[in-house]
Amino acid sequence: MSRVVVLGGAESGVGAAVLAKVKGFDVFLSDKGQIKEQYAQELRKWDIPFEEGQHTEDLILNADEVVKSPGIPGTVPMVQKIREKGIRVVSEIEFASRYDSAKKICITGSNGKTTTTSLIYYLLQNAGLNVGLGGNIGKSYAYQVATEHFDYYVLEISSFQLDDIYDFRPDIAIITNITPDHLDRYDHKMENYVAAKFNITKNLTRDDCFIFDSDDEITVGHLSKIVLRCKMLPFSQEKELEQGAFLKDDRIVLRYDKQETDVFLEELALGGKHNIYNSMAAALAAKVTGIENDVIRKSLSTFQPIEHRLEPVLSIKDVLYINDSKATNVDSAWYALECQKRPVVWIVGGTDKGNDYSVLNNLVREKVKAIVCLGVDNSKIHAAFDGMVDKITDASSAKEAVEKASAFADAGDVVLLSPCCASFDLFKNYEDRGEQFKAAVRSL
Repeated sequence: MSRVVVLGGAESGVGAAVLAKVKGFDVFLSDKGQIKEQYAQELRKWDIPFEEGQHTEDLILNADEVVKSPGIPGTVPMVQKIREKGIRVVSEIEFASRYDSAKKICITGSNGKTTTTSLIYYLLQNAGLNVGLGGNIGKSYAYQVATEHFDYYVLEISSFQLDDIYDFRPDIAIITNITPDHLDRYDHKMENYVAAKFNITKNLTRDDCFIFDSDDEITVGHLSKIVLRCKMLPFSQEKELEQGAFLKDDRIVLRYDKQETDVFLEELALGGKHNIYNSMAAALAAKVTGIENDVIRKSLSTFQPIEHRLEPVLSIKDVLYINDSKATNVDSAWYALECQKRPVVWIVGGTDKGNDYSVLNNLVREKVKAIVCLGVDNSKIHAAFDGMVDKITDASSAKEAVEKASAFADAGDVVLLSPCCASFDLFKNYEDRGEQFKAAVRSL
């Protein structure tokens, strides 16, 4: 019996362990930290041996294959020892795809991938297809392969999940855009990060499809250096395309398979320039899947924003509070600010990832009336924006940030939590940050 060892005891790792158990492997899970009780219970339910708080080499280095959770860098000592022994290290999506015959629509990108993924899932559901949602959103892909059956999967996939794939192949691959992010995992080299994103395309065949933003210079630049055999469907807000999606007057035009379809911008449920791109990518994926035009139009007009991404929370005394906690890099915050039509009190800050805030200067001057810095170390934000807005202050909790933002805000304003940064200085994750923000708003 082959032995599979899983590193990491959260959603991805536990899902991989369950799938390995279902497929008859001798499986063991190891986590250097503490495993949350919900995941420990799942492992006990499936009778999967595990350890936490340590990595026992004798129980790991006898593996035939190791499934590594995406949050674990390849530079950690245990992963290096595994590789030195010649043991293959794979990602959860690589492992799960071996046992899955469903059609897969897979989305990656620096920004917009969660919205695009959720929108495609919504489109396929509305078309009556038997579809699962997974990857970096929702339940583990591996766990669903182990316990459920779907004809289609829509998977949001991060660069970390794409680092350890070999044979994984989507039927439709989408890159929404590529901007600097997570460079600390890629030797601070942009080309390494770009190459990781493009791993999503490396096994595409002539029967598959690649959907991409042809206005994105980094994506187009890398495409010029590689050869893909699959169908290529670009989308653009800057030029008309022979095939793909583009803007014409006040509508999105979809051209695919000798057919042309229009969707008027005023019909879109999601506002902002960035969401036009997301809607284009989703609509093209739907067209390739064979979904009818009326289903596409109706879905694009009725889709609801996802939690923690430009999520309206409450309007209090004509001040609208928006939770955009998922905006963990500069470009996400740029999109959030760009689509605001009212004066903004901006809550920003957290664990800086080497951000260059200067790209936000024009938007801050134009739209932001006050800034609340939410983080342990706010010095870089102060250095970037002191003197650019009339009011700037600090907060060390979501409650304090909301109270200070509320004091700055007048009727007709927006209080926007769009942090630009990771959440780990004050919060467990971006979801925790968003939930605390919403709770603070409701308690005003």
